[in-house]
Amino acid sequence: MKKLRGLAIKAKKASYELAVLSSKLKEQALIKMAQALEKNYREIIRENKKDLISAKNLSKALIDRLSLNDAGIRLMADSLRQVASLADPLGEVIRGWLRPNGLWIQKIRVPIGVIGIIYEARPNVTSDCIGLCLKSGNAVILKGGSEAINTNRVIYEILHEAARKASIPDGAISFIEASERKSLSYLLGLNEYIDLIIPRGGEGLIRFVQEHSKIPVIKHYKGVCHIFVDEFANTDMAENICFNAKVSRPGVCNAMETLLVHKGIANVFLLRMLKRYKDAGVEIRGCPKTRKIVKDINKAKEIDWHSEYLDLILSVKVVANIDEAVMHINHYGSHHSDAIVTENYQNALKFMRQVDSACVYANASTRFTDGYEFGLGSEIGISTDKIHARGPMALEELTTYKYIIFGNGQIR
Repeated sequence: MKKLRGLAIKAKKASYELAVLSSKLKEQALIKMAQALEKNYREIIRENKKDLISAKNLSKALIDRLSLNDAGIRLMADSLRQVASLADPLGEVIRGWLRPNGLWIQKIRVPIGVIGIIYEARPNVTSDCIGLCLKSGNAVILKGGSEAINTNRVIYEILHEAARKASIPDGAISFIEASERKSLSYLLGLNEYIDLIIPRGGEGLIRFVQEHSKIPVIKHYKGVCHIFVDEFANTDMAENICFNAKVSRPGVCNAMETLLVHKGIANVFLLRMLKRYKDAGVEIRGCPKTRKIVKDINKAKEIDWHSEYLDLILSVKVVANIDEAVMHINHYGSHHSDAIVTENYQNALKFMRQVDSACVYANASTRFTDGYEFGLGSEIGISTDKIHARGPMALEELTTYKYIIFGNGQIR
């Protein structure tokens, strides 16, 4: 534990140096780090294979998140380059005003400080978080899961060495290899040095972090995402959107888990849609009305409406109107990403205003909830909290603010 404390102390010291680094130096460092990933891709894939061998008994969703190939490494490098190209948020004047007494007040963006990131089975999180924290002037302490230890370690070592060569302060990027809960509990108590904890993983991990942390936590909770197909939907568009949202990559948090269909089009739409799903290997769990339309599907239970399957399983419910759809989403959803498919503009606006989620779509797949797709370079994760950050957390969300006040001798 002494080693962890020393690591946190170094990170705190580095955070003060990072806060005043030039944008150009950070940009150059990120570009060199991207090049280092590409140069060492064989080593990364070799270490990733070790993790995949150990992970053979894990779920398909976890193995999908864990797996890396040449294209995945290139995407990680591209994310670093995109982050490098974005405007530096530090020093941005959010607001400025002159008081009657002559004081000139500015509210400006500053780094949060030291950020601890605890995550499971997503090696790309290692590079994305390092890149975003560096660009936003934050020191980062990474603690990945044991299932990806070899991949995470080698990515960290490659990026840490590239950052060192680019004159990034020592302690700015740290990695904890210890996997036991005792080390995590100790880390969560270092509130003297760490300013924010961001957990990414299953419900168990997030609940443990929230219950044991003395440090503020921004949750990246599960994605129970919905699509509501309205009676005014273009059914061809709806079919393609719904298929993409469930089947393209079912093991990620922005995949659809529940499909809601207006009763006015359910008979026609569900016959086509559910056949396409079944042809793709999707298990359907339907409400009584859905099972009257399509007979050979499983019965949905109460727990299904709450479930993040992260697999080729889908809950389906026929609803009477848009109000029932909104009520279902706000009750059972996780406030992550939800969508309506409709040609009725007023219904689209109503849905987007009333659904209480971080990202609400009209006529698009929920699969776009992603920092890279939003043009943010990448993301620390998708926050389902409402305070400080909501939705994809990127550069702006990794800053806070302070007030600077210019005077000329004023006293009170």
